[in-house]
Amino acid sequence: MSELHAKKESAALASIGASAAITLGKLVAGLMSGSLALMSEAGHAAVDTGATILTWLAVRAANKPADDEHHYGHGKYESLAALAETGLLFALTAFVVIEATHRLLASNTSVEPKAIAFIVLIASIVIDAVRWISLSRIAKETRSDALAADALHFSSDLVASVLVLIGLTLTYFGYPQADSYAAFGVAAFVAIAGYRLGRRTVDALLDTAPEGVADRLREAVEAVPGVVRVDFLRLRPAGPVLLGEIGIAVPRTLPQERVARISDEVADAVRRETPEAELTLTTTPVALDEETALERVLLVAARQKRAVHHVTIQEVDGRRSISLDLELDGRLPHGAAHEAATRLEAAMREELGDDVEVETHIEPLETRELEGHDVSANLSSTILEELTKHAEAGGLVSEVHNVRVRRTDAGLVVNYHCRVDPTLTVTRVHDAVDSLDRRLKAARGDICRVVGHAEPKRDA
Repeated sequence: MSELHAKKESAALASIGASAAITLGKLVAGLMSGSLALMSEAGHAAVDTGATILTWLAVRAANKPADDEHHYGHGKYESLAALAETGLLFALTAFVVIEATHRLLASNTSVEPKAIAFIVLIASIVIDAVRWISLSRIAKETRSDALAADALHFSSDLVASVLVLIGLTLTYFGYPQADSYAAFGVAAFVAIAGYRLGRRTVDALLDTAPEGVADRLREAVEAVPGVVRVDFLRLRPAGPVLLGEIGIAVPRTLPQERVARISDEVADAVRRETPEAELTLTTTPVALDEETALERVLLVAARQKRAVHHVTIQEVDGRRSISLDLELDGRLPHGAAHEAATRLEAAMREELGDDVEVETHIEPLETRELEGHDVSANLSSTILEELTKHAEAGGLVSEVHNVRVRRTDAGLVVNYHCRVDPTLTVTRVHDAVDSLDRRLKAARGDICRVVGHAEPKRDA
């Protein structure tokens, strides 16, 4: 049992004891004195006792977890209990009004204010005040409709008891009709309390969203970096929790890992703003106005699960032309590879427009995990010398180092580091290193892959 639920249940049980004691005291005092107002209050207290029993049962039922028939839990039991209590209040109001009217019209009704009546009323006022304050605090902490209804009952009891006390006092000093008028006052206050409780309960049963909460949540979620907008937000109270759904738009160019982080940040923002909210989050990828053509090309390739590089985008006489290198499994038959390239080109045109020119250059992709081992030190030294010679001939690359050569079933794989002028552009460095790689492969027929990593030259 959770701490909040234990607090709610203990509060409901305490209310049953308090209500029963007040009911018995008022009933005895009312019968002994003949006061309609006091007997009306005894009836009111009896209704409260039944209501608090309903509250206790509702709190226990509402704590049951969700099941196959109640997917959103049992929180509505509290609202149903509050609705039943509302009906009891209105029934009591009608009875008191009818009886008070009858007594005013009759001339032989007598009321005998006795000390026990005043003692019971004063004790009742004290108990009602303590229970009202305590239940209001716990209902607010636990967001319990049923406990809030119970607190409202005790507040109405308090005011009604004060009215009865005034009526009995006036009767004692020679105004016998004051008791009936006090009963009317009790009925009016009970009716007002019933209306307020009924309105709040009906709102909960009709899934009326709490005022202002949706606006605050929307503002908090839209402040999360990466959220383009909130598409929809639906809330409905269910006992102490607030259930709902929220849909957000995110840039479609973001990777899934980033979208997942945004979702987590949105959930954190919701918890900070409204801790009792339990929302289902939906993300929708959307195209942004500031998307570049390159981003759109890479997005299409990612959707097709294709690796592309060396993307070139041109504007030719008002038309867009796109060329790119498409990496496909080198063991594929060319016919199958061409079909894959055609599908990618069609997807590019669907995204960017039918008039867009798309050309693909297919490059073999090594999809196997090659088994390799280091070659002899002599062979590594020979390849280092060849790399150094070709680098000196090129002029831009120097200080070849960290050469590693591995033999695989596909041939030799050569990895090396070198240094270049840090002011050179990426394009010039790429061309220089690529040229060095090609020269090495041309000089030796047993190399299948050369990977050169260029580092900036160190300051002298």
